[in-house]
Amino acid sequence: MLALTAAGASTWSGRHASCRAPVRAVSQPRACGVGELVDEAAAALLPTFSEIDRRTEQSLSSVLSAFRRHGVGTHHFAGVDGYGHGDLGREALDAVYADLLGAEAALVRVQCFSGTHAIACALYGVLRPGDELLGVSGAPYDTLEEVIGLRGRTEDGLRGSLADLGVSYSQVELAAASEGTAVAKFDLDAIGAAIRPSTRVLHVQRSCGYSWRASIRVQEIGRLAGWLRTHHPSLILFVDNCYGEFVEVEEPCHVGAHLVAGSLIKNPGGTLAPSGGYVAGRSDLVAAAGRRLAAPGVEGGATLGMTRTLFQGLFHAPQVVGEALKGSLLVAQTMSRLGYECNPPPGVGGRTDIIQAVKLGSRAKVLAFCAAVQRCSPVGAHIVPVAGVTPGYGDEVVFADGTFIDGSTLELSADGPLRAPYAVYVQGGTHWTHWAIVLREALSALAELEEPLGETAAGEGDSRRYAGRRSLRNTE
Repeated sequence: MLALTAAGASTWSGRHASCRAPVRAVSQPRACGVGELVDEAAAALLPTFSEIDRRTEQSLSSVLSAFRRHGVGTHHFAGVDGYGHGDLGREALDAVYADLLGAEAALVRVQCFSGTHAIACALYGVLRPGDELLGVSGAPYDTLEEVIGLRGRTEDGLRGSLADLGVSYSQVELAAASEGTAVAKFDLDAIGAAIRPSTRVLHVQRSCGYSWRASIRVQEIGRLAGWLRTHHPSLILFVDNCYGEFVEVEEPCHVGAHLVAGSLIKNPGGTLAPSGGYVAGRSDLVAAAGRRLAAPGVEGGATLGMTRTLFQGLFHAPQVVGEALKGSLLVAQTMSRLGYECNPPPGVGGRTDIIQAVKLGSRAKVLAFCAAVQRCSPVGAHIVPVAGVTPGYGDEVVFADGTFIDGSTLELSADGPLRAPYAVYVQGGTHWTHWAIVLREALSALAELEEPLGETAAGEGDSRRYAGRRSLRNTE
């Protein structure tokens, strides 16, 4: 998801620049003590890294047990083309995902080309005209705004948003005490007051997305699920599970969520899945999502020879997620020592996703940080990421993801919208030491900027569109 230009060349807004510039070698640390700062942060984190390794062992054991229970073998790797009928490998993969996610059923398809696509299949599958979707974790991730219909409606209604189809949307913020802390809590009183006769689905975004808030732990999702069972048992609890898989012992369906969705080029794909998404949960709801992906009466979906890769990626996922967590901790530990505000802050246990946000304070610093990440990437290191308009995003966004698979942020990436508070969001990494390399380069690049910490240049960016993101609705 890059808007790219080669260094020294004119700006180009596409994804794949064909022009090349002279390759700039990754520099040695230019700021005094940068290397030592990163080394000291890593040394302080070694006991925590050992704890993450123990958690990785638990997750890997769960994956191996699921493979064993469902008899995964080489006969599942052949795949089926055409309509995809009778694909034993696909059926086994669905069963393994359902098992690991604590769900009755799962739909794992390469035809879902992003997490947003999988989420849209789930929402369109279960919502009908006249229903209301209630967001209970604040504003949704940017790419979901267009799905919901928060960026306006076309006169002919052919954009196909939920609003175009007569589905309304409103939202409730997380409890005020959770903002700026490491613990997110649902405001159950406000949720209860917001539920109307037309409310059908409650939407939870587990990860913080591009909001400066804490991510939501599985235990807290369980608290909401228990409250719903008591007070509103007919409502559907949907969870956007992107970036959260294999971080905690349990997943949202284990604690009562009815439906979850995510991307295979994030955590569960283990950096190997070339595309895909999943929906899991209650069997009737998963079937409804499948009908939205395909068509009523149409089942299947050819795996196009990818089944082995999807199984292998799932096997690798716990290890890669563990390394990504270590990298996130290293970023927080290092950047906080330089005075940058981090979310989550360092020293906070019980993480629920792999995202680490750092408030850099200015457009220039976000661009410099992302450029350093790109220089330390295995693919496209000669390319300089620039801010640009990307499909699905309402603001300028910059992406640094020199990955083997386009958009595979689990490999190692940094991105962020060019709006206040000018935070960069980092995630992924197949080994935490990759982030050590990135940090040395990034801190040296930041040291070259003359503006003081936290200063935002006048007129840079425009956050006005997001000044009113509380209580968003898709109807007047």
